Amino acid sequence: MTFNEPAQDRDEATTPELDTALDSQPTAQASVVASVPRVVLVGPPGAGKSTIGRRIASALNLPIVDSDLLIEQSEGKACGEIFSEVGEERFREIEAGCVARALATGGVVSLGGGAILTASTRQLLQRHTVVWIDVSPEEGIRRTANETSRPVLNADDPAQHYRDLLATREPFYREVADYRVRTDQRPPQRVVAEILGIIESSEE
Repeated sequence: MTFNEPAQDRDEATTPELDTALDSQPTAQASVVASVPRVVLVGPPGAGKSTIGRRIASALNLPIVDSDLLIEQSEGKACGEIFSEVGEERFREIEAGCVARALATGGVVSLGGGAILTASTRQLLQRHTVVWIDVSPEEGIRRTANETSRPVLNADDPAQHYRDLLATREPFYREVADYRVRTDQRPPQRVVAEILGIIESSEE
């Protein structure tokens, strides 16, 4: 999927913040009409994907599907606990299955920060409108400073670890994203308004 750089310019010029969503669009697969998300949110930990997704879903009167919640419902325990018990490789396998389920639903979909590390997930995202909810390293570090539920962020030097995590994942966010919206120092309602505009323009 081609990353749409003009969306980044719009973000920086208008200073909006987070949130995204879309409604159901019919698509035929094996003679079955299924719903697809109107928008999919990706981005690093602390960017605000879940908060934004809920706000946009509410604004559009659509369901919100969070892949992390699907994982927890499927496995009966918190994502952090699963990650610690089975390791990242197995966790990503479980996650990929839940992401595929999420992408077969209508509404707004919010993916876990590391979901884009899996090649099969990146391939699936080529079929969808994807918004990269981004945050600066400094702000992301501040927002996740007291996080204890994300083993992927555990490190002796959390700040440097977060920067390294962003450096590793940014190429994948760019690969899958159609639009990019930054959330630093922005009220959520302005971000929601921008993304609603993105949704509207993408459907024209």
